[in-house]
Amino acid sequence: MLNNIGLPGILLIAVVVLVLFGRGKISSLMGEVGKGITSFKKGISEGSKELEEDIADGARDVTPDAEKDKA
Repeated sequence: MLNNIGLPGILLIAVVVLVLFGRGKISSLMGEVGKGITSFKKGISEGSKELEEDIADGARDVTPDAEKDKA
């Protein structure tokens, strides 16, 4: 369905959105999206660091043997 939209269609959609919401609202919305992306990346980075620290501290699998085969 969206495979044939092309550049003119995208431009038309962009103009309609700009007319409906105005430049100020769109710029503040994009700012919020940027903050969300930054926060997401920071969370992923902190999670991977925490995982690496756990591995370095000798974290071990404590799952019972009977439960390991149920994956």
